[in-house]
Amino acid sequence: MSRPVTIYAEMTPNPKTMKFVADHMLISSGEIVEFLSPSDSKGYSTLADALFNFPFVTKIFIAQNFVTVTKNDMIEWSDVSLEMRDFIREWLMENEEAVQKIPEQSKIEVVSESQTKTTNISPVINTEMDQKIVDLINEYIQPAVEQDGGAIHFQSYNEDNGQVTVVLKGSCSGCPSSTATLKGGVENLLKSHIPEINEVVALNG
Repeated sequence: MSRPVTIYAEMTPNPKTMKFVADHMLISSGEIVEFLSPSDSKGYSTLADALFNFPFVTKIFIAQNFVTVTKNDMIEWSDVSLEMRDFIREWLMENEEAVQKIPEQSKIEVVSESQTKTTNISPVINTEMDQKIVDLINEYIQPAVEQDGGAIHFQSYNEDNGQVTVVLKGSCSGCPSSTATLKGGVENLLKSHIPEINEVVALNG
């Protein structure tokens, strides 16, 4: 039995990603999932499975009431955004659950120019300072990042050099403007609340 669903599309700061917003929750509040390939989504999200059938889709990010789709360079969003919006709307009309199971996301591959290393993205919260940074990110930064179709997570704080490491996901991962956002917004906000912080660096999830 189908149900009425409304979907609208939003551009994000990342030109390769488009955010599709539904009028109901797609995943439990506070949970996020990101799939970097069709094999990643098998057994976890039938919506992501369906979206990966489009040959230009390279990454799927689902949080709250939206799904962010990342494409490759073979096509422009202006050519496919309406088709994608209608596809997601019709899929949600016929299917109850977008995400059946939350994958273990304790590790991500972080690719640098010189090497590929696996980094544990489970936040290291050992001190009151760590918790204070997490609270600031959750209250002031995460809502704004989610509006752009992405997510930001605290990774660690180094007391020796005052460096905060965060993990970027969704549209923020690989976005040309994410570095400017990180330095101009996130870093400035955290510094203003916690003078001990010197810089914020990001890992792309």
